[in-house]
Amino acid sequence: MDILGTLTSFYALIPVTIAQSLIVAFVVLGVMLPFRILNFPDLTSEGAFPLGGCVCGTLITMGVNPFLACGVALICGFLAGCTTAFIHLRFKINTLLAGILVMTMLYSINLRIMGRTNIPLFTYDTVFTILAGSSANVSWVKILIVGALIALVVGAMLYFFMSEKGTSMRAVGASPDMAEAQGINVGIATILGVGAASALSATGGSIMVQTQGFVDVNMGFGILINGLAALIIGEAVTGRQSILRQVMAPVVGSIVYYQLISFCLTLGLAPADLKFATGAFVLLMLALPNLRKSGGGTQIREKVRE
Repeated sequence: MDILGTLTSFYALIPVTIAQSLIVAFVVLGVMLPFRILNFPDLTSEGAFPLGGCVCGTLITMGVNPFLACGVALICGFLAGCTTAFIHLRFKINTLLAGILVMTMLYSINLRIMGRTNIPLFTYDTVFTILAGSSANVSWVKILIVGALIALVVGAMLYFFMSEKGTSMRAVGASPDMAEAQGINVGIATILGVGAASALSATGGSIMVQTQGFVDVNMGFGILINGLAALIIGEAVTGRQSILRQVMAPVVGSIVYYQLISFCLTLGLAPADLKFATGAFVLLMLALPNLRKSGGGTQIREKVRE
């Protein structure tokens, strides 16, 4: 194997993968919020991501300003997340099942919104062409634009979670019964939190379609497992000991994850095998704590026998 050639190819892809990872960081933040903050395992992100892309892309082709199109996509994603939380709270349906139901219905909604399975956007203005003009397709320009937006979102999340209302939402995830006893409206906090998570995912979808130049109804396939893998990697790097580390974990994890994917591709791993590799990695990371506990228990029993 040509190691030098592999490293050269990997280095050349770094700007592209960083730009993509920053966009996907919106989805990872959307995965983290219900999963870690609210203790609400949710699958709506896999439907909200293409929903944001379909809404944004369709509006752009209708002549709507790209910034306004992103705002409408965000609102649609928020409503999708609120729907999932409402189904769970009102009908006592399991959170995962509620997310699956909404995600499934969103596929048909996305098709209705677009009227077809895909829409090209190459000839239309986007957020990047408006802000950067002829330099819109330069990877480092995309990194600066999306990076600035991610920084604003992370800053807003940190400010919110350190506020009284943000602390109340964190209390709902830690112990709903105790939070309710303290006078916190658990239902409202859950609906707003899950809605905000899907809004972040939809925002990521609206930015992604403007980057890649087309909208596809299947663009969200597998994005949830990628987001979960990035979240786990980020938490392994930054830790979860503070709210700052928890909020930074999705961004750091997304960047590291896509660099790992890029490196695997340059080593010759077939793209068709990436989903299996990602799933296996997530399974390993989730099972690792239990494997360590089992190993520790075995060692203790052996010492007692001695």
